[in-house]
Amino acid sequence: MAAKEIKEGNKAPDFTALDQNGKKVKLSSFKGKKNVILYFYPKDMTPGCTTQACDFRDQQKKFKTTVILGVSIDSQERHQKFIEKYDLPFKLLADTDKKVVEKYGVWQEKKLYGKIFMGIVRTTFLIDKNGTVRKIFPKVKVKNHIEEVLAELKEL
Repeated sequence: MAAKEIKEGNKAPDFTALDQNGKKVKLSSFKGKKNVILYFYPKDMTPGCTTQACDFRDQQKKFKTTVILGVSIDSQERHQKFIEKYDLPFKLLADTDKKVVEKYGVWQEKKLYGKIFMGIVRTTFLIDKNGTVRKIFPKVKVKNHIEEVLAELKEL
């Protein structure tokens, strides 16, 4: 199921991935308990990704009933360093086999400086307590993204 097939109002595709500590995280384990912000980002320690992660960190208090999960194809070790360096209070999932990014359709062809390559298109999914995709933020621009997410969360 690709992102173009995932629409607002659809059931969020379930997955299990390892977090920065090697612990399994299953999306459906939050069902009935918490809303989930599932955000896909290209790479740990890069300027845009660091800004985005730090924005979520700095606004953590406002996400009371919400779990934040960051996903990239970086390794658990790289995620650990990223979390330690920036004191991130949420889990980062290591999708090294690209199963989750492909399931959510965010692993796409990208262009940079005239080169074409495959990579993660920065995308955020807001999933409610029932496991339904309530909002999709495609091709996220980091500036003001946190405000957009918070505004949508108020609607839940």
